Amino acid sequence: MEWVKRSAFALVVVLIAAFVALATWEPFAAHTADAPAPREYTAEITRDPYGVPHIYGETDADVAFGVAMAQSEDDFFTLQDVIAMSRGRYGAIAGQDGAVFDYAYHLLDARGTAMREYPKLPADTRALFEAYAAGLNQFAADNPDEVKLANLFPVNGEDVAAGFVLRQPFFFGLANIIQPLVEGTPLRREFGPEIPGFENTPPAGPSALSQPDQAHRGVHPLPWGEDAALLGSNAWAVTPEKSGGPTTLISNSHQPLRGGVAWYELTVESGEGWHFTGANFPGSPFPFLGHNENLGWTNTVNRPDMTDVYKLEMNEAGTQYRLDGEWRDLESRTVTLPVRMGPVVLPIRRTIHRSIHGPVIENDEGFFAIRYGGMDSVQQLDAYYRLNKAENLDEWQTQMARMAVPSTNFIYADREGNIAYVYNAAIPDRPEDVKANWRGVLDGSRSDLIWEGSVDYSELPKIINPSSGWLYNANNEPYTAAGAADDIRPENVSPILGVELKQTNRSRRAYKLLSEANLLDRETLERIKYDTVYEREGYVADLWGALEAMEAQGDLAEARDLLLTWDFDADNEGRADALALLMIRDFMSAEYQNKSEAPDAKQALREAADHLKEHFGRIDPPMSDLIRLRQGEVDLPLDGGSDTLRASTTWEVDDDGRLSLVHGDSFIQWVEWPAPGSEGDARVSSRSIQPFGSAITRPESPHHTDQMQLFVDHKLKPVYFWREDAIAHATRQYRVTNAE
Repeated sequence: MEWVKRSAFALVVVLIAAFVALATWEPFAAHTADAPAPREYTAEITRDPYGVPHIYGETDADVAFGVAMAQSEDDFFTLQDVIAMSRGRYGAIAGQDGAVFDYAYHLLDARGTAMREYPKLPADTRALFEAYAAGLNQFAADNPDEVKLANLFPVNGEDVAAGFVLRQPFFFGLANIIQPLVEGTPLRREFGPEIPGFENTPPAGPSALSQPDQAHRGVHPLPWGEDAALLGSNAWAVTPEKSGGPTTLISNSHQPLRGGVAWYELTVESGEGWHFTGANFPGSPFPFLGHNENLGWTNTVNRPDMTDVYKLEMNEAGTQYRLDGEWRDLESRTVTLPVRMGPVVLPIRRTIHRSIHGPVIENDEGFFAIRYGGMDSVQQLDAYYRLNKAENLDEWQTQMARMAVPSTNFIYADREGNIAYVYNAAIPDRPEDVKANWRGVLDGSRSDLIWEGSVDYSELPKIINPSSGWLYNANNEPYTAAGAADDIRPENVSPILGVELKQTNRSRRAYKLLSEANLLDRETLERIKYDTVYEREGYVADLWGALEAMEAQGDLAEARDLLLTWDFDADNEGRADALALLMIRDFMSAEYQNKSEAPDAKQALREAADHLKEHFGRIDPPMSDLIRLRQGEVDLPLDGGSDTLRASTTWEVDDDGRLSLVHGDSFIQWVEWPAPGSEGDARVSSRSIQPFGSAITRPESPHHTDQMQLFVDHKLKPVYFWREDAIAHATRQYRVTNAE
């Protein structure tokens, strides 16, 4: 029996050793970064009554250091997730969900792109990113107990750049190509205009193109698992002539309320002339939208056809692909994805492929390469910085014309009364003289289908200073933007560009209300911004038509009849508002994502009615009891719906049956420049609001929930853009530095 004991003891030793190895291997095997070159940075942070930081430094680099410190103070939790993704280590924090991002990190060659392209950026841009990395490192060194993952710090500018490379493509829907290719499920893509000589809708099957239904998964630091475009956004710009007063720019983004693509509000100002207020995402040294003294802009997601898929002809071994009759070696490498499972981190091996086309994914149908606009570029890092410092429309358009920001609509306004709409996208420069169905899966053996670069800025749809005096976008096609007299005509835009043909309810409402208004003053614009009405068009008309035709009895008939009395206004006043809120979202999602079939109306009605009865005991509770804004101990009612201008877009269902908002109206900024020649203070002013507060992951902070009531009440707070105003209203003012 002694040998049995010895064997058991040996087995225990082996198991303990294996456990220790799995619990400790990842930090030692991970990519390590060199810290930025030693340099001292100092910034002044002034917190306003809502905790929003005004960050001042003598140099732009000092300010970038301060940005990292301020945001770490408020949301170091999320910043670490973003940094872990930029190092291919998010799976070591978030398990299998995180490993999905790490796979994309390797597939898209985020690190390789950063290593190749980041050193080519101008020195002042790189200085900004090195300073931002130094700020992250400083906060981590000062607060070691908050660090989630060993050897995550130090980071450098290249690490931050790799995060940009990884994140940007997901905003034009690259996840909706990668995920079904990985899973071997049918592809679907945004439908655009007809390409002459080809069917617009590819045949059903593995090579069909459409978008998987991903709208209602949980919030991740990247929009993987949910269509970024589905998050929405609204934007308006109005001239002084139309407003009867100031040039007005309204930014109304619909982002997740938490996580790595949630807005963080800040103002930056330096002795070198950088002065901008707005919002960024964790992992950025500069705001992505907002305004400076002279001009401003905001963004909405657009959905051009930015990605082409190629079916490769492979040899039997799967190691070579044919191109123009010759065999080429497929680049392949094995990577290790760290996947946390409880107290251990498993090393999962995956093979990553790449061809001359771009990243390659293998599934049961074969090998598929993808090529997308903005691929293998980091120029957006420099472009956003230059846009922050632009002083007039010409300088701003010069930066836009670089086509460095891969996607998103831009709505612009400035102190001179100019307004502009640019359907911005680094759309592939597909050869128009080559006969191909760019909406389908392309022949990967033809090199003439492998385009280089993007189309010229002059080819993009854009409107500058329309006679109507207003511009808007609500994730709609660019052909409704400024009113009938000024709108772009679709026939004037090449179908090869793949510009989407789609309206949203928000677009229909905005276009109608703007077109009907004689004067777009502040009061009128506020009514439009917070409008909660659905037009009976598109998917809404289809759904109500199905309800009218539905045969139902008993409780189901009662629910149907209640919906047929609805006034199409999600304003918390009608008996049918709650039931309609539950019904509409999935039908909106189906149309938005070009699904071949809408949900079954009878089944959806049954599920919605059952939910309300189970949790509220009735099918007609006040909608404000159902849809809630929740953070910590604060629990407030909301209005608006999934596709209304006052947007309560997507939610999680809590245990009590209430719907807790996870994305919809998020950062709102209202900017006004007094009309040229007007009396009094001619300086720009703005107001803003966030759904929660600046300290998004700091429950102990007074700024964790302090904007919630204002947000629910449709109110805005002042932005202290000017340094003297920030100091005059400061609740705290302090210096941050990495000096010894």
